[in-house]
Amino acid sequence: MKKFLAVCGFGVGSSMVLKMTLDKVVKELGIDATVENTDIATAKATNADVYFTSQELLPDLKSSVKNPVYPVKKYMDKQEVESKVKEYLDSLGGDK
Repeated sequence: MKKFLAVCGFGVGSSMVLKMTLDKVVKELGIDATVENTDIATAKATNADVYFTSQELLPDLKSSVKNPVYPVKKYMDKQEVESKVKEYLDSLGGDK
């Protein structure tokens, strides 16, 4: 099972919105994954298969974790979130 992490500055508001959108996408695509949301400091110390965050937090988070980080502009835009999830899945090749 994969672990997806939705990350924002304080781990409340926006990451919760992003988590809800990710939950919908994961369910619709039939991905075996858990989705959690957290603040950036906790995210840096949390091992996840993939991280989703804002463009602003991308450089900081990317430099602190070893797994892929994808920026999302509109957290409620299911199509955008789905495209980022598919981009991640494509990067895995056959290992879904």
